[in-house]
Amino acid sequence: MVLALIATALVPASSTPATAQDHSTPLPLEHLLDNTAVSDDTDPDEADFDGSGASLSADDLTAAGWTPGRTLTVQGARLTWPRRAPGEPDNVRADGQAVRLTGRGDALAFLVAGTDGGAQVTGEGTVVYADGSRSSYRLTGPDWRTGPLATKAVALPHVNTPGGQLTEKARLYVVTVPIARAREVASVRLPHAAGLHVFALSVRAGARGWAGSWTTATSGQPAVGPWTDRTLRLVVHTSVGGPRVRLRFDNTFASAPVRIGSATVAVRAAGAAARETPVPLSFGGAPGVEVPAGAQAFTDPLGFPVPAGADLLVSFHLPGTVTAAPAHRLAVQRSYVSGPGDHAADAAATAYTSTITGWPLLTGVDVGGGPGSVVLLGDSITDGDKSTTDANRRWPDVLAARLLGRSTMPRYGVLNQGVSGNRVVIDRYPGDGVLPDQAGVSALHRLDRDVFAQTSVRTAVVFEGINDLLSGRTAEEVVAGLREIADRTRARGLRLLAATLLPCEGWAGCTPAVEAQRLAVNAWIRDACVFDGVLDFDAVVRDPDRPTRMLPAYDSGDHLHPGDAGYAALGGSVDLRLL
Repeated sequence: MVLALIATALVPASSTPATAQDHSTPLPLEHLLDNTAVSDDTDPDEADFDGSGASLSADDLTAAGWTPGRTLTVQGARLTWPRRAPGEPDNVRADGQAVRLTGRGDALAFLVAGTDGGAQVTGEGTVVYADGSRSSYRLTGPDWRTGPLATKAVALPHVNTPGGQLTEKARLYVVTVPIARAREVASVRLPHAAGLHVFALSVRAGARGWAGSWTTATSGQPAVGPWTDRTLRLVVHTSVGGPRVRLRFDNTFASAPVRIGSATVAVRAAGAAARETPVPLSFGGAPGVEVPAGAQAFTDPLGFPVPAGADLLVSFHLPGTVTAAPAHRLAVQRSYVSGPGDHAADAAATAYTSTITGWPLLTGVDVGGGPGSVVLLGDSITDGDKSTTDANRRWPDVLAARLLGRSTMPRYGVLNQGVSGNRVVIDRYPGDGVLPDQAGVSALHRLDRDVFAQTSVRTAVVFEGINDLLSGRTAEEVVAGLREIADRTRARGLRLLAATLLPCEGWAGCTPAVEAQRLAVNAWIRDACVFDGVLDFDAVVRDPDRPTRMLPAYDSGDHLHPGDAGYAALGGSVDLRLL
């Protein structure tokens, strides 16, 4: 399977000196801008992005919060939108230019789009390191008018043309490619790729000194509230602890910025009440932040002792009116919404008069120190569907508790990226718009954001595929998707485990034909030798007397999802040495 967004590959860095092949002096990207993509709505002729006179709307970019010179954080990478007025050159047509760029990290991040008449544009470039070695990379830019919405950084509502403005989505993409982590980048040579436009480029710095303790995947953008001048108090359960904390807020899938007026963190006492007065957080020294459409915001590091395996209260004030918000639907945890006003600093629960069962906007809690994190990419079974609400009995919670209890094992953070209803190869949520479906974009489409961009990830586990089979996809399609996940994860230098699919006899739609496909997927997972290890979850929970169904003691009653005992069996079965 070929992923529509990107195909990346890292050629191991060699000791070949960067000499003969360099025929130009590297220059900052802003000195190489040679194409104009953005026009004022009143003067569309001042730009010609694609060679046919079409362009991006400056008004739409401003409405999304993508203003000239603004630094945006996407997938953990900081990228600066060109400081250019409409009608001025604002991007580079990739043609082998040498770009001066320095830094150490785990990836290069490109803000790109393709203009090749609907086709994605791909080319190979080179990274030159300060020690004279180099590595190659493969960069793909999806088309700005037809590329997948599921992987776009931002979608704008219009396309400007000489004949008038069209109501049509214009897309921009952030694409990351792996680099040699331990080496200082000195420059980057862009691909020779007609129709590939680069707006910004950076080295994504590694999260040295941090470990992910909690995370969740954005599963869609539902209508909410509306919330006007309200404070959200979200309950999240840590895996590992540490002496410092930082939080991550994501405005994924959104078309407009969202403003956070203030934010605090506290250890929970009970309900919406904090054990002590919540501690204020800051964003670049300010008490609040505006998060542009499609971007994210990290809080400043805060000296705050985060206990392992404990509930935190993350409170943030929304001073404006929010009618829709990127969110994770199935929290299996009640959180709280206040009455009017900024109540982020309240220790008492009095102001919090209503509850919600999802996690809007907040996507990560990092703690200082630790050996790294394990990311679990899954569907509703990883999400904990049918486990006891407010009890943290998902199988990832069981795994995290086991790691904490083993003094001989590294205390990895455990990051749950399960999305109820998620599939490997097909999007449920299309990646754009305010819609009730919150089953997420496909695992293939969220792999970069939900796995590779996570804090200090070392190992990933993929446990998906049953929803594809129940929706009519074949074992061959699921296997192809899992193989692509394996290939892309290996290219990032990460360890990858795969879990076999659970039996589902008794669930509506789990026919003998689906069972045959499930067995074929599981046989491939066990025998293909493309993963670094296999978690045979099928063998753990199946009824030995009737292996087409889950053991009744482990079944939640719907015959697809385990109950608490089943989740305990899954989490307890993981060979920790595989991590």
